Amino acid sequence: MSGRRKYPQAYAGGAEALAHVRDEIVPALEAAFPGGVTPLVPSFDQPQVQVAPDRLAAVARWLKDRGFNMLVDVGGVDYLPRTPRYEVVYHLLALPQLWRLRLRVPVEEDELEVPTVSDLWPAAEAAEREVWDLFGIRFAGHPNLTRILMPDDWVGHPLRKDYPIQGPRASLPAFAAERNRYHAPKLPGDPPGTAGWPGGAKGGN
Repeated sequence: MSGRRKYPQAYAGGAEALAHVRDEIVPALEAAFPGGVTPLVPSFDQPQVQVAPDRLAAVARWLKDRGFNMLVDVGGVDYLPRTPRYEVVYHLLALPQLWRLRLRVPVEEDELEVPTVSDLWPAAEAAEREVWDLFGIRFAGHPNLTRILMPDDWVGHPLRKDYPIQGPRASLPAFAAERNRYHAPKLPGDPPGTAGWPGGAKGGN
């Protein structure tokens, strides 16, 4: 079967879908939640809006009911020293329409909590755990908000910009913290036991 017979019309879903979200869905969303939704300048032509944390659950339900049936991703951002410091970012997709929309939810440093959307999109359950693990932002109503990448007994949230570069090793004696840090692995010709040590034959300074 020729491509012309299988696809009689050229694909134009991407541009048309983005235009529909920008010109139809975003204005309707803003009108439905006055003061809770603010359109933002599109990034890479993808429409995006800022959503107040206390309106997130209602906005998410509104969008799910109107066709956004897939949550592509949830991520966290630390903008230290900006205020509000954090954001939780949601990427939504409607299939088969190919509508795409980004939600950006600002989070104050002293109010590190937003509602979970895992009840609407089950894919959010693991992604929200990752944001909690790495940034310390809580998701109210999450069924199992526990660490997913770091060990259960890990202290702190390593993607915060004020997290020590060496992590827990920063509190150890300098000798232990320096070993195997930024040094090349053992190479042929290095004396035994010198790999990773400052001043080794070919690894370190």
